[in-house]
Amino acid sequence: MSDKEEKTEPKSESDIVEERIYTVPLSKAWIMPVTKRAPRAIRILREFIGRHMKVENEDIIISNDVNEKIWSRGIEKPPRKVRIKAAKDKDGLVTVHLAEGE
Repeated sequence: MSDKEEKTEPKSESDIVEERIYTVPLSKAWIMPVTKRAPRAIRILREFIGRHMKVENEDIIISNDVNEKIWSRGIEKPPRKVRIKAAKDKDGLVTVHLAEGE
């Protein structure tokens, strides 16, 4: 089995060590010029998750639904805050999804 096939296998509930729900404030992204706000919001999200889940930025996987939520109004107007669910597996990788109802 190749590496790509192993990565696409769904995680079982037993693989998840820790799961938390956060409301991440992204308002500091609005300090940036308008054409750099959404990329800055993604960096703020990574830093927040790294700090609170105690992992390196390389070990954070942001799902497409979170990315689409931040970019939904374009590069100039990311949301002021976003509610996410972070799940840490036994290998130390943290996967970030939108919280239910978002």
